[in-house]
Amino acid sequence: MLDLIDELHFGVSMALPADRTVEQARLVEELGFEFLGAGEHFMRGRPPGATHAALPLLAVAAGATERIRLLTSVALAPFYHPLMLARMTATLDIASGGRLTLGVGVGGEFPMEYENAGIEIGRRGQRTNECLEGLRRLWTEDSVTMSGRHYTLDRAAINPKPAQDPHPPVWVAGRRAAAMRRAVRYGDGWLPYFYSPDRYRESVAQITAIADAEQRDMSNFQWAFFPYISLGQSEEQAARTAAESLGNQYLYGGEFINIVRRYCLLGTPRTCIERLQEYIDAGARYIVFSIAAPRADRRRHLEVIAKDIVPYFRGH
Repeated sequence: MLDLIDELHFGVSMALPADRTVEQARLVEELGFEFLGAGEHFMRGRPPGATHAALPLLAVAAGATERIRLLTSVALAPFYHPLMLARMTATLDIASGGRLTLGVGVGGEFPMEYENAGIEIGRRGQRTNECLEGLRRLWTEDSVTMSGRHYTLDRAAINPKPAQDPHPPVWVAGRRAAAMRRAVRYGDGWLPYFYSPDRYRESVAQITAIADAEQRDMSNFQWAFFPYISLGQSEEQAARTAAESLGNQYLYGGEFINIVRRYCLLGTPRTCIERLQEYIDAGARYIVFSIAAPRADRRRHLEVIAKDIVPYFRGH
């Protein structure tokens, strides 16, 4: 086990339908999780699969809870103007008593949502960088002027500023080098997904090297990880369940089970603990579980994770 167990933090992404957000938020807080995450897409396929916007869901969760941190896991930054995102996130941070962590990503799995929003998908990384630059300045400065390829601000400001000082943490999600550079330049944390432990360890080394080259202080950087988990009597059974759940979600073909076997936590609580330990040894400190299981079995997953997996890492 990791010696510095107090360094570890655990959360979970929303697993129940949106109309049960209040119930789920209270349950997750009662179970002792530190984070509740909500992801988003605007058009997940054609015809679109069910999806929601993250910030409204977290606003509902904020009103139903007192302690749990609210995480966008993730918000699709290319869809937001920095002034709009700064205002909405500052409002949520204030209303929740300073509990927001903003996870951001560029998406791209569903090109039709970009096409229908009038966004050039090939520019989504540039848009995200400009959005994050403007966002962080709007959170902290009284007058922001910037002129970019995608966004222009002329003595822009928001009032009031976020509750957290200097601002809510920004976790940058992704898998590739561009996202790692983004995390160093505009982020306060790293939130990859579909990573093996070895690749997570490599990403820590790459991000640290980029930070050293750019003279970025990483002492308070938050190393997060977003593992999908499927509990079952065997790893094989859990893999089939996860492949069906995630294959439908991401619209991958039958070979998706091989991705699941490489990157997901599968099987009994014990086998999931052993696999998760590998990620912790690789440097992950903020673990946000995403449940890959049929809807009827997701509450059980929440309870088992809270009672049989997290306590192992907390030393009791």
